[in-house]
Amino acid sequence: MPTVLIIGAGHAGLEAAFAARRVGVDVRVVTGRVDTIGQTPCNPSVGGVAKGHLVKEIDALGGFMGRAADAVAIHGRVLNRSKGPAVRATRLQVDKQRYGDYARTALTTASGIEVVEGLAVGLCIEDGRCVGVTLADGARVTADAVVVTTGTFLGGILHTGSTRTPGGRAGEAAATGLAQHLAALGFSLKRLKTGTPPRLDGRTVNPVGLEVQPSEEPIPRFTPSDEDLGAPRLQHVDCWLTWTNERTHDVIRKHLHLSPMYSGQIEGRGPRYCPAVEDKIVRFGDRPRHQVFLEPEGLDTDSVYPNGISTALPADVQAEMVATIPGLEDAKMLRPGYAVEYDAVDARALTHSLASKDHEGLFFAGQVNGTSGYEEAGVQGLVAGANAALWLLEREPLEVSREQGYTGVLIDDLVTQGCDEPYRMFTSRAEYRIVLREDNADVRLVETASAAGLLSPARRDAALARGEQTERIAVEMRKHKGPDETRAPIDAPQWLLDRAGAQVLYEGYARRIARDLSRIRGETGDMPLPTDLKYEGLPGLSHEAAQRLAAVRPVSVAQAARIRGITPAAVLCVWAHARNLRARRPSS
Repeated sequence: MPTVLIIGAGHAGLEAAFAARRVGVDVRVVTGRVDTIGQTPCNPSVGGVAKGHLVKEIDALGGFMGRAADAVAIHGRVLNRSKGPAVRATRLQVDKQRYGDYARTALTTASGIEVVEGLAVGLCIEDGRCVGVTLADGARVTADAVVVTTGTFLGGILHTGSTRTPGGRAGEAAATGLAQHLAALGFSLKRLKTGTPPRLDGRTVNPVGLEVQPSEEPIPRFTPSDEDLGAPRLQHVDCWLTWTNERTHDVIRKHLHLSPMYSGQIEGRGPRYCPAVEDKIVRFGDRPRHQVFLEPEGLDTDSVYPNGISTALPADVQAEMVATIPGLEDAKMLRPGYAVEYDAVDARALTHSLASKDHEGLFFAGQVNGTSGYEEAGVQGLVAGANAALWLLEREPLEVSREQGYTGVLIDDLVTQGCDEPYRMFTSRAEYRIVLREDNADVRLVETASAAGLLSPARRDAALARGEQTERIAVEMRKHKGPDETRAPIDAPQWLLDRAGAQVLYEGYARRIARDLSRIRGETGDMPLPTDLKYEGLPGLSHEAAQRLAAVRPVSVAQAARIRGITPAAVLCVWAHARNLRARRPSS
C-alpha cells in the first residue's frame, strides 16, 4: 500500500495524517518530540468568529479537531448571538494538557499510522518527485508522497527583548536545515511573525471586581448534537475580563525601544488583526484601554492565559506591565511572553490541492503556507493529507469551492494571491457567507467528503438525514409564514428548529446567490476584459471594488471573480459590462 509521510504533528499534521489514512493509504508522521503532539502552544481555545466555521467544516469532512475540542472543553460560548445565524460562531476553551494527551493517544494508537521521532532537515527528491525525508541523524524515511506541516518551526527564532533563541516554540528546536533545503529547491520563503503573552499563576490573580465570563450551559459543541461524544464532558470554569489602562500604556511606551519589533531585531511581519500589545499602543494610541481575557489553561494547572497582551518585551518589563492591570497587581508570571519569527513558503507555488507545482508528491499545509491559527492550519492539513493520498491512488482530488465553504475561501485566497502577513479567516472574506453557516456545514460538504472517502457510510447517512429533517421542519415553518418556531408547533429538538429557522430566514438570499452563480458560470467562462477598462465609471460598482479591480487589471471576468474582496454583485456588474462590450463588437 502506498505511504504518505507527514512532517510535523501539530494541528495541520494531525488532520493530514488522519485524512490520508481515512482515504486509504499508510501514513508515517515525523515529529521532533512525541510528547508535544497536538499542543495548543498559544491560546488554549478552538474556534471563534469564522474559525468556528472552519472547525465545523473540518468535522463535516470527517476530521479530528472538533471532536477533540468537544471532548476536553472547559468553557464555551457562541459568539455573535445577537447577530444573524450566518455569523454566529462557536468558541471552546480547552484543557491544554488534556487536548495534547487526547491528540497524542489518537495518533500513536491509530491503525496504519507510524510515528517517527526525529527532526527533518531535507526532502528526498528523485526525478522531480518527493520520495521521503532526511533526518538530522542522517536517517532517511521513505514515502510515496510528503506533506510539510512545520508550523512556526521552519527557520524559527524566539524573541524576548534582545534575547534570540532558535526554536519553533518554547523548548523545541527549529527546522533550520529544512528551511535552507526548501530555498535551495527554489521555493520563495518569507519571514512572518506571531507571538504569545506571558502565562500567569492563577493563585496570584485577584478576580474581585472583574467582569466574570461564565461558560454557556449547555456548553456548545462542534460535533452534531445528535452524535454521542462517547464520554462525559469536563467540569466548566469561569473566565474574567479586565482592561489595560494609561499606566499600562506608559510602561510600554517607556520601554518600546526594547521590543524586538521596534528595535529592528525582528524582520518578519506579524498578523494585522491580532497584534502584540506593543503594536496596539502604537497603532491605536487614542484608545484609553484594551481588553484582556483571563483564561484558565486547564483543570489541573494554575496557569492563566491573559488573552490580549501578546508581547516580546523583556521579561522584567512584562512583569511591570502586568502589575498595572486591574486584578493582576500581584500576579506572578510563570513564563514570559515571546515572539516567534519563522519562514513560510509562497503559497502561490501550490495548486488548489495544496500540491507543489514544481515537485510531484510534495504538499504543504498550515502556518508554513502563511496562515495563522490552529483552525486555518487544521483544515489545510485535512485537504493536503487527503489529496496526497488521493493522488497516490489516482483518484480525483478533494477541492472545496468558495461557495461550498470557508475551506475553499481560505485555500483559494492563499494559492491565488499569497499573503505578506499571517492570514487569518474572517466572515467578511467569504462572499457567500449567508449560506456558509456553522449549522449547515455537514450538509454542505457531505457529498464532497464522501466522494473523497473521508466519511464512513454511517456518518454520511447521518448528515443526509439531518438535512432531510431540517427541510421537513422548514416546510412546516413556511406554512406558518415565518421561521419563528413559536408560530410553528413542531415537535423537534431546539437545534433542529434553529437550523430550519436559519434556512427559511436566508432562503431568499440563497436563491439569489444560486441564480447569480448560475449566470456567472453559464455565461462568463473566460469572457475577456480590456486592460484599460475604467472601473471607477461602471454603474453599480462600489468605489472599493473599483479600486481592487483597477489594481489587478484582470484580463477576464473569471480572473476578476478571484480577486479578494470582489463580491458576487461586483462580478455580475463586470460581467454585464463585458457582455455589452462583446455585443457592441462588430462581427467578423
